[in-house]
Amino acid sequence: MTRPLSVALAGLGTVGGGVLKLLRDNADVVAARAGRPIAVTAVSARDRSKDRGFPVTGLRWYEDPVALAADPAVDVVVELIGGSEGPARTLAQAAINAGKPLVTANKALLAVHGADLAEAAEAQGVPLAFEAAVAGGIPVIKALREGLAGNRISAVAGILNGTCNYILTQMRERGREFAEVLADAQKLGYAEADPSFDIDGVDTAHKLAILAALAFGRPVAFDQVHIEGIRRISALDIAFATELGYRIKLLGIARQTDAGIETRVHPCMVPWAAPIARVDGVFNAVVAEGDFVGRVMLEGRGAGAGPTASAVVADLIDIARNRFTPVWGAAAAALSSVPSVPIGAHVGAYYLRLMVVDRPGVIADVTAILRDIGVSLESMLQRGRSPGEAVPVVLVTHETQESAMRQALDRIGALDTVMEAPTLIRIDAG
Repeated sequence: MTRPLSVALAGLGTVGGGVLKLLRDNADVVAARAGRPIAVTAVSARDRSKDRGFPVTGLRWYEDPVALAADPAVDVVVELIGGSEGPARTLAQAAINAGKPLVTANKALLAVHGADLAEAAEAQGVPLAFEAAVAGGIPVIKALREGLAGNRISAVAGILNGTCNYILTQMRERGREFAEVLADAQKLGYAEADPSFDIDGVDTAHKLAILAALAFGRPVAFDQVHIEGIRRISALDIAFATELGYRIKLLGIARQTDAGIETRVHPCMVPWAAPIARVDGVFNAVVAEGDFVGRVMLEGRGAGAGPTASAVVADLIDIARNRFTPVWGAAAAALSSVPSVPIGAHVGAYYLRLMVVDRPGVIADVTAILRDIGVSLESMLQRGRSPGEAVPVVLVTHETQESAMRQALDRIGALDTVMEAPTLIRIDAG
């Protein structure tokens, strides 16, 4: 029998446990598809005495995860520690320097240091595989880098964070406010005790930076991603969105324009009939547009032990078969240097909600500002009267440049009749 592929696993949390379980439960299937057995032989985790609910007897245990890279009996290193710095980064670099393939589920590491790691992997001639880093069990990395390799990709976008999608779904279905639904999501385990990375859009931005690098064949550029989260989305906005025929989703969007590549993360109003608008709960979805294939959409669970372990093991099977491609789909010398486009250059339609004092002349003041800056209105909604008190007014614009909308917001927000900071949500076709 062919010698088993010996795997070192750094991190024995939810995903690490899932990888061990999958390799054990599906050992026959994995061996048949890999052409050889795949076995975890060495591990590293912080607490050796912890009961994890699965056996770790018979495995070589290292207190220092970086030592895994130096184990001569290890063929491939799997990094499931997480974080862009510290042991995860040190282990990744050590594994590559040791000439060992690296499999990681670490989107933060790849978004921040992916360019350097890719260059090092290319120099060493070793695979750097990361199917699990974006959208869990959805094979979006393989789809972009291999399945759509013959296409020029014009756009890739998606719902890339299940926590945010769950919160927005619950707000819409139950008519509840953001803070209430977030608290429930934390109790159910869908949101972390500190949910900032999720709800402020950083997790989505890490994943989008990776997708954009693959889609457009350029080095990863996380620092060029515009990031907004969902903290300011209210039940009122969701109700107005429904009335206007939209659903609100936190999207990561990367798009080729004449000026370069847009990469942006923010809440979007998406027409309810768009396929991505109907992706609810903790599910993720990715849409890619290619010149020959047209539009392709992949949907599934974006997190959790099973889906993420599935993606990790898929990478291990490729390595066992000696199948690998350059990290960003092309060798470093062939990558594009196309520039990033700032958010101010974005052109699109906008939803604008104001809380204004209900008195004569207020709407005239607002529309005069929009007129002077050159922003054209498509529609306006105002429900009910409450003389002298604050009432919501919703304005939907025709396509205009973001920089013009920002000027308009600054001037409208300064009116003494506008009682709180205006809410701006971009409208996207999905």
